[in-house]
Amino acid sequence: MENREFCIRTETQRIERETLSFYAALSERTKGRKVEVPECPIRTPYQRDRDKVIHCKAFRRLKHKTQVFLSPEGDHYRTRLTHTLEVAQIARTIARALRLNEDLTEAVALGHDLGHTPFGHAGERALNQLMPNGFRHYEQSVRVVERLENEGRGLNLTYEVLDGIRCHTTGQEAITMEGRIIRWADKIAYMNHDIDDAIRAAVIREEDIPRDIIEVLGDTKNKRITTMVTSMIQNSQNGQVGMDAHILEAYHALHAYMYQAVYLNDYAKREEKKVPHVIESLFSYYVRHPGRLPESMQRIAEEDGREQAACDYIAGMTDRYAVDLYGDLFIPKAWTTS
Repeated sequence: MENREFCIRTETQRIERETLSFYAALSERTKGRKVEVPECPIRTPYQRDRDKVIHCKAFRRLKHKTQVFLSPEGDHYRTRLTHTLEVAQIARTIARALRLNEDLTEAVALGHDLGHTPFGHAGERALNQLMPNGFRHYEQSVRVVERLENEGRGLNLTYEVLDGIRCHTTGQEAITMEGRIIRWADKIAYMNHDIDDAIRAAVIREEDIPRDIIEVLGDTKNKRITTMVTSMIQNSQNGQVGMDAHILEAYHALHAYMYQAVYLNDYAKREEKKVPHVIESLFSYYVRHPGRLPESMQRIAEEDGREQAACDYIAGMTDRYAVDLYGDLFIPKAWTTS
């Protein structure tokens, strides 16, 4: 039975060798993990990483973290979790068409936002102001999987998955095509679902999007995603990924429109003005009182410093947990005799 199970993984890796692109990251050629572990008899290293991410606590918390609209009333607005799933789906579609490693692509996609703060980018900006060396969610995502998960032992992911998570937003590109796809899939996903949510929230209307952009990208979410994904597939080659110049120009124009119409919209972002105060209050409290942090965070305070522990704790919170905790710590309770 052991030999037969072992062949499941080796057979998968044989199929990878014979069917994937020259530019694909084969799982049998991974640079490995910081801590070596025995091979799984069934799953390849990248399949294991995908499963590790899905089963970790930080992944589950994404369902209650803001994507764009803070605490919206309604069941159909995106959260950080649904955004992550949409990124994974778009990235896998591109990877499949380019004959790249879908398991690696999915593992990076599912882990790319694990370090995101409560309250979306408003929370990220607040922590960035408080931390001496700043705060960047993609670096925190790596910290989550290397330092914070699994009671401080981390998830022990492969080098390629860690690299893809670290490089998914800005700066240096990932070393694999699979990792480089995530940066684009992230852009395609958030741009289009943010439009969808903004229309649902009556912040914009579909017909408000400039006509010249619609004519290039399409007049519905599905058409726009199809246009961008098709362009990615047709223009990614020789280890590089990207859209053609005409589609990319329209994408940038759409991003500029969304920045003014939605991301800086006073009505859409009115609640975000309260975020810095909540984050700063929690941060200052735990820097002054590290003994009131959870036990795992107290170890971080001893080893990495109070500010880092406070940052790690707050960054891992869901929106509602942060709000409830702020209320417990700073809002007076009614006095009773019972």
